[in-house]
Amino acid sequence: MGTLENKVAIVSGAAQGLGKSFAERLAKEGARVVAFDTQAAINSAFNGNKNIKPLIADVSKRLDVEKVIATAASLGGIHVVVNNAGKWKKTPVTSSWEQAVADWDEIMDTNFKGVMLLSRAAVPHIIKSGGGDIINISTYYVLPARSDGTNPPDTDLYAASKWALNGFTDAWAKSLAKHNIRVNGMCMGATDSPMLRGLFPDKQLPPDMAATVMSPDAIAGQMIDLMRDGRTGENIGAWVGHPIGLPPRKAAHLRMTD
Repeated sequence: MGTLENKVAIVSGAAQGLGKSFAERLAKEGARVVAFDTQAAINSAFNGNKNIKPLIADVSKRLDVEKVIATAASLGGIHVVVNNAGKWKKTPVTSSWEQAVADWDEIMDTNFKGVMLLSRAAVPHIIKSGGGDIINISTYYVLPARSDGTNPPDTDLYAASKWALNGFTDAWAKSLAKHNIRVNGMCMGATDSPMLRGLFPDKQLPPDMAATVMSPDAIAGQMIDLMRDGRTGENIGAWVGHPIGLPPRKAAHLRMTD
C-alpha cells in the first residue's frame, strides 16, 4: 500500500509543470486527488488516471474554492492541500500607478489570497479527518542565497507574495499542530516548468540551464519525503547544483529563514 492510501489530496495549479507532478505523485502514493486549474488543459492532463479528479477552478474565487472543497470532501474527507497555483511577472518599481495596482491584484489574488481561501476552507475537513498536511509552494528567494540572481529587483510583488507565505506557514504550523496538521513551505530554485520556459524565446531553455535545472518529478519526490518526515513549520529549500533532499530539522527560530 502507498503512503497515502485512502487519503484525499487537493492540488491547485495542476494542469502542468510542478502541479501536475505533485498530483501524479500523490496519486501514485495511493491518494485520491482533486487537481484543479484555470486552464481547460486540466481536463486532459490526467487521462487514464482514475485516482485524479480534474476541475476547472480559480483559487482566488470563493465560489470556485468551495466547489473544490466540496468535491474533495465527497471522496472521503480531506487530508492534504498543496498550494501550488502561482503567478510570476516582472513588476518594475517604476511602472505606472495603474499598472502597479493591476499587477498587485493579479499576483496577490493567486499567490496569497488564494492560499488563504483554499487552506482556510480545507482546515475544518482536515481536522475532521484526523490530521494531514498543508504544503505552501514558495521560492528559494525567501532563503539565504546560494547563487547570483536570487530575488531580482524587478519582481517585487512576486517576491513579496512569497515572503508573505512565511506568515501563513509559521502561524498555521503553530496553531494546527494540536490537530496533527503539519504546515510547511517548499522553496525551490530553477525547475523545468512552463513558468520558467516562458521567460525564453520559443519557450526553450538555454542549453546550460537545461542541463542543470531541477525536474518537477524530483521536487514532487521531495514533497513526499517531507510528508513522511512529519516535521512542521519549516521552509524546505531546493537549489540547482545541490542534492534535493531534506535538511536536518531546525531550531524553532530558524525554521522559516535559514
